Formats: sequence, C-alpha cells, structure tokens
Amino acid sequence: MVGKLAICGFVMLLFAMGARAETIAEKAQICARCHGENGKPTDMTIPTIWGQQAGYLYIQLRDFKRGDRKSEIMQPIASTLDRDDMLAIAEYFSRKPWPDLGQPRAPKDVAERAINASRSVGCPACHLDHFQGDGTVPRLAGMGRDYLAKTVADFRARVRGNNPGMSGLMLATSQEDLAALVDYLAGL
Repeated sequence: MVGKLAICGFVMLLFAMGARAETIAEKAQICARCHGENGKPTDMTIPTIWGQQAGYLYIQLRDFKRGDRKSEIMQPIASTLDRDDMLAIAEYFSRKPWPDLGQPRAPKDVAERAINASRSVGCPACHLDHFQGDGTVPRLAGMGRDYLAKTVADFRARVRGNNPGMSGLMLATSQEDLAALVDYLAGL
C-alpha cells in the first residue's frame, strides 16, 4: 500500500508541475525526474528517451494516454498532454544526444548468438542493421540492460499489449537467445 501511495503522491506532484509548465522544455523537465536530467534514467528499468526516435516516442505517449500501454506513472502524465504537446515532447527528446550508459559489450560468444537470433527472428528488418531504429521503430542499441530484459519479459507475458507482433516474436524465441540479445543490445 505504501508503494501505491508514493506513486500516487509522485503523480500528483507531476500534475501540479505540468499545470504550471508552459514551454516544451518546462514540460520535458517533468520527464527528467525519471528518465534522467542527463539522459540516464534514475532507475535502469526506465527507458532511455534522449536520442530516441521521435515517432516512436510519440506513439508511446499516445498509447499511454489511450491505455493501450499500461503504467501507473505514465498513464496519468500522458493523459494531461494533447497531441501537439506529445509531438513536441517527442521531437524535443529525439534531438538530444544518446547517452552512454557505460554498459559493457557482450562477450564474443554471446554477441554471435544474439546476431544469429536477431537474423532468425528478423530484428534488423525493423530496427535496422545497427539497431538504431527509424521513425516509429525504437532504437535498441545502448538501451539499458534492465529495461530491455523487462520489456522482453513484458512482451513474452503479454503484459505490454501495444505491439502484439512483438509478443509473438518474443514467444517464438528461446529464453537463451533473448538473454543474449539483451546483453548484446545493451552493450552496443
């Protein structure tokens, strides 16, 4: 119960801040509380949004607002944003430099397994050869290891429902291959 109360209090604080925020930079400051002042999230299960694809960021905000993607923190925040604000915030963060999270590269055998798994599943078809993403497809290269692992688990369990195709791909891929992909992507 204390956790839910803390989240509720945090969200109410963000609402109050958001109500006073007028510029996109001020509105983006609300995001920095969790996603990091310097682009490095305060909790590594939170995604890096600095340098992420603008189209992808917009879709995630829209999906949080609609309830297609669930989060006790993000849904109330996104619900206060209109379409123009979501587009502007997405563009604002996409122009920031991608931060170096200081994660080690995957060992050679893990990287080879990950590359083979990614080719087998077809990851580069959407996320591109260097996993930089494009448009509405997210960058995965250098994303936080804990976030990637949580996202894979959420897709496999169908907890993250805003991209059913990804759930199917995660379920069709072995746990060992997915673990290799997480380590490989985090270290790029």
